Amino acid sequence: MRKLDFAPLYRSTVGFDHLSSLLETVNRSDNTAQAFPPYNIELLEKDQYRITMAVAGFMREELDIQTEQRTLTVIGRRDETGVEHNYLHHGIAARNFERRFQLADHIEVTGAQLDFGLLHIDLAREVPEAMKPKQIPIKHGASKLVNIKEDARSVA
Repeated sequence: MRKLDFAPLYRSTVGFDHLSSLLETVNRSDNTAQAFPPYNIELLEKDQYRITMAVAGFMREELDIQTEQRTLTVIGRRDETGVEHNYLHHGIAARNFERRFQLADHIEVTGAQLDFGLLHIDLAREVPEAMKPKQIPIKHGASKLVNIKEDARSVA
């Protein structure tokens, strides 16, 4: 595995040191991630996203969605106590899973729904008002600069 060198980034930026740990975490989880369940990530419109996961066979009560410290975790736990099956062919993967997604700053989960075996998780970027760009009006009027030489003459 190749390790990335972030030294040039640190020389010219302030406050981006969490990026290196984020990239290492994502790289590590990509190398060990399972392919179950399959999912899509869509950009619906500016600052609106949707994650769709194929969770066929799971009921709403068997799914858990959590967010903590910019990490979205989706957990599926099947409750198969006392149920025996005599499969001739078992092609539907309905095993337990845990899938994690790293969220950018100000991304919030706005809702989730389960339809026809697809779990849809809606997300939105909600930038705080203090961080949004604002227009500064330019006023028209007389300058408030003081002429030091004229002030000195008037005092003398």
